[in-house]
Amino acid sequence: MDMKAVYGGFAAALREMKVWVMNVVPIDSPDTLAIIYERGLFGIYHDWCESFSTYPRSYDLLHADHLFSKLKQRCNLTAVVAEVDRVLRPEGKLIVRDDAETIQEVEAMVKAMKWEVRMTFSKEKEGLLSVQKSIWRPKDVETLTYAIAD
Repeated sequence: MDMKAVYGGFAAALREMKVWVMNVVPIDSPDTLAIIYERGLFGIYHDWCESFSTYPRSYDLLHADHLFSKLKQRCNLTAVVAEVDRVLRPEGKLIVRDDAETIQEVEAMVKAMKWEVRMTFSKEKEGLLSVQKSIWRPKDVETLTYAIAD
């Protein structure tokens, strides 16, 4: 899924791979969905401050190009990252390109969710983050004896 599709360039770049890409045009972005359709690609409008209907699927890869810095001006970024966690399947990947400050914020949040940081890079004020959602389970088990019936 391209979370901030403009003209469907991310999907077009993956066309030879024979993969299905959902192009999402945020509601506060220029209306380019007609161009995406003209290229023969799929797409929808969406407000990322709201939940995203995924039934009956989850996604293997999410791509967000300067989306989170724009969203944090009007949404709770933690809620948006939680929605990304819900939409992305276990062991799925998230690629984020954004300003360095926002990259650091997103990286801290996904680390707190025990995701694996595959790559992070910042140059000047621009940053890139690639992370993989893990199948995390606690290692220590605590038995709550007061919760067990005699």
